[in-house]
Amino acid sequence: MIKKIYNWSSSWTGTVVIVLTIIFFIAQAFVIPSGSMKNTLLIGDMLFVKKFAYGIPTPRIPWLEIKVLPDFNNNGHLIEGPRPKRGDIVVFRYPKNETIHYVKRAVATGGDMIAIKDKHLLLHPKEGNEFVKANYPKENIIEVEDKLWVVDPYKKDHPGIHNDPTVVNNGLNPSELFNMMPIIVPEDETFMMGDNRDHSNDSRFWGTVPYKDIVGTPWFVYFSWDENYEIRWDRVLKSVKSIEENMDKEKIEINHEKGIY
Repeated sequence: MIKKIYNWSSSWTGTVVIVLTIIFFIAQAFVIPSGSMKNTLLIGDMLFVKKFAYGIPTPRIPWLEIKVLPDFNNNGHLIEGPRPKRGDIVVFRYPKNETIHYVKRAVATGGDMIAIKDKHLLLHPKEGNEFVKANYPKENIIEVEDKLWVVDPYKKDHPGIHNDPTVVNNGLNPSELFNMMPIIVPEDETFMMGDNRDHSNDSRFWGTVPYKDIVGTPWFVYFSWDENYEIRWDRVLKSVKSIEENMDKEKIEINHEKGIY
């Protein structure tokens, strides 16, 4: 029996079936094409996407993006799973064109209120004021009309999140980068933003992402090179978590050199 399985898996048919099974249900390669997630994910990072993180998406033929099976559940997933959590990095299909994949950070989920003021992200979680007081530092909380809002809730834990000080509100840059009136994220949808906040095409411009478009989350970087095709060995075989931990260490070392403790 084992020999038969080995012989089948070694055949062309077996190899194709195994590869497609992995791509459909387990992991798929993805290349970071833009700098919208810099410095967390860089242009030239090649990573595997964990496709079972939020359920199993309806299988599609790679590159052709043709569905292999119907969308039985009408939610883009063969097997339904958990939804993205606040702070997750998510790979998803661009809602305006489902053949294009984007990668951004989930900053608000269904029922949350979100706003932007002078480039600062403001979050009022759906759990309410008591949740805010119990889970966020007092210095990061402001009160507006009886609601407690968390200011820049992800910057402390995710050091790659940053703004570009050269992008200013001079009437030439998109107003969405600087201010956004409070909105409530629809149920079963996610508000996505790039870590490179002033250079990211995200939910500020085209709206929230429904669950049906969610594909997975980055697993690990299997290869990385820069614009000069030089290999970035310090990123190879690293998870996003380990990349962020390394960024934190580098930040601490730089602060120590400057005498900041």
